[in-house]
Amino acid sequence: MGRFPNIAAAKAKSGAARGKLYGMYAKEIYQTAKTGGVTPEGNPNLKRLIEKAKKEQVPADVIKRAIDKVSSGVGEDYETLTYEVFGPAGSTLMVKCLTDNVNRSVSDLRAVINKCHVKMGAMGSVAYMYDNLCIVGFEGLSEDEVMEALIQEGVDFQDLEVEDGTVMIYGNPQDLFKIKTAITNVLPNVEFTVDEISLLPKERITLEGEALEEFNRLLTLLDEVDDVQNVYHNVEL
Repeated sequence: MGRFPNIAAAKAKSGAARGKLYGMYAKEIYQTAKTGGVTPEGNPNLKRLIEKAKKEQVPADVIKRAIDKVSSGVGEDYETLTYEVFGPAGSTLMVKCLTDNVNRSVSDLRAVINKCHVKMGAMGSVAYMYDNLCIVGFEGLSEDEVMEALIQEGVDFQDLEVEDGTVMIYGNPQDLFKIKTAITNVLPNVEFTVDEISLLPKERITLEGEALEEFNRLLTLLDEVDDVQNVYHNVEL
């Protein structure tokens, strides 16, 4: 069935509280606005992030406050860190954090690792098992029409899936906006149901019984760490 049915699992959010969700978006919007500009029209990454936040029902005032913080000159610096983890029974995880305190982030993550009796991997020990891809999903075009639109604009892509009328395009992260532009040119009112850059496992595994329980506990505890933005993994859920 390809990768599309597993995107929610790849993102691996296990029902985070709304408060954490708002805080995650506030930090990411702030950092994106700080590095690329506070105007969505001039900062495509910010525009995409705001649209994504709105889809997840993040209040407009949370978004506005994060951008206003940049405009007012408030000095905060967040760093993106990715930790590689070997979970139970052959599972692997890529844990992405956005933090203003690296020591806190590492300490909180190690506490979870120790509780769950899993292992932190060295840099590159898990990453090679994942593809860093942009993912664009929408409805309204056939596979042939999508192919023609992409070729017409000279846009490279890694994979293309169509399932139940939903089109999923996978490409290099730097080609995200080119892919969206190519589709918008032929389908002006398109609504992108998926629009993100993600880590997708090259192969997936199935866990059962105690191993699955241990893995779900690991996801839950990671979800409770404030600095954790996303968890990507190779387990079919």
